[in-house]
Amino acid sequence: MAYGRLYLIPSPLGEYSPEEVIPVPALEKVRTITKFVVEETRTARRYLSAAGLKGHIGELEFHELNEHTKPEEVESYLQLFADGCDVGLISEAGLPAVADPGALLVALCHRHDIEVVPFVGPSSLMMALMSSGLNGQSFAFKGYIPVKPDERRKAIKEMEKLSSQLKQTQIFIETPYRNDAMLADILATCSPSTRVCLAADITLPDAFIKTKRVSEWKKAVPVIGKRPCVFLILA
Repeated sequence: MAYGRLYLIPSPLGEYSPEEVIPVPALEKVRTITKFVVEETRTARRYLSAAGLKGHIGELEFHELNEHTKPEEVESYLQLFADGCDVGLISEAGLPAVADPGALLVALCHRHDIEVVPFVGPSSLMMALMSSGLNGQSFAFKGYIPVKPDERRKAIKEMEKLSSQLKQTQIFIETPYRNDAMLADILATCSPSTRVCLAADITLPDAFIKTKRVSEWKKAVPVIGKRPCVFLILA
């Protein structure tokens, strides 16, 4: 059977025109695809409408892949590529398959020798790192760390120790409504000399990206609120 390709389609990190951050080749390709695997259909429909498909959304086919998707459902998506049909993968924001369930579809494609084609787009993780002034030669993305306070503080302390040993930047994220609790635990747990970067609302008009030592942050603790934020530390 001849399979089509999987195109990894980046999306904006906020509510603004896709043309501001998505390269032209990606937007041109997305307008030729009719089947999409997305994290959330409503968000994807809004994005594609703004990307040039307004008036044609009803002609498109959407399949969701998120934390609720069962493994057998992911396997069934193989049929989407039948007869040479191309498929687009879109996450809620930024690059698909990075800290995103879409990685399961990418893995499926590799198992079946389906070509995977990535497009350039905004990555909050890399943009936070490049803006932080921390070590960009050696870094590790830890994803989401434990939610329970005791476990979270333990994870933060372990990351700080590893950062000190390897001189490695540690990058992690949190569900927006727990941002301020995360920052409080970082400031309570880490050494006064450890550098901490807060990178919130990246690419948006009210973006906040600052790096300070723990001792400096404690003098004026910011309220991040429910804004998408990336945390980085370097001991």
